[in-house]
Amino acid sequence: MKKIFSFVAASLLCTQFAFAQQEKVIKAGTIVPLQSINQVKAADVEEGQTVDFRVTQDIMVDGKCVIPRGYLVKGKVTEARKSSLAGTKGRLAINISSMNLPSGDPVFFTNTDVRINGKNRTPLAVITGILLWPCIFIPGSKAVMPAGYDVQATVASNTTVSAK
Repeated sequence: MKKIFSFVAASLLCTQFAFAQQEKVIKAGTIVPLQSINQVKAADVEEGQTVDFRVTQDIMVDGKCVIPRGYLVKGKVTEARKSSLAGTKGRLAINISSMNLPSGDPVFFTNTDVRINGKNRTPLAVITGILLWPCIFIPGSKAVMPAGYDVQATVASNTTVSAK
């Protein structure tokens, strides 16, 4: 009985030691390249809605992959204004604040905001509107983030994660 107990105890210690060796630290400032999956139009989304991005390359620490290529990252729409009359431009803002890895470990990002603005046509609409009244109805251009739009997320602080 004593031998079985010591064998189980030794096995648990070895297993725990093996897991400890698999933990890696993603350093603050590490760049995680992302790419949008779908086209997003400011006119079609609402604030609070999520937008999908994917990691475009493996992030390696000490020869181990800590963030796999193709992994899904969610961004949150923080501003969505469609273009309107009198040349007002469309605006789209998306914040990518964190991601959860397959191991369940969270990775937080700093200042990862995507901002897309349409072109402002207010001067054109006002000047031509003075001369020709219907021209005041010229809209600004739309804010559109195309599929495949590249974004660089920056890891906010040293983060310990489980590596495979």
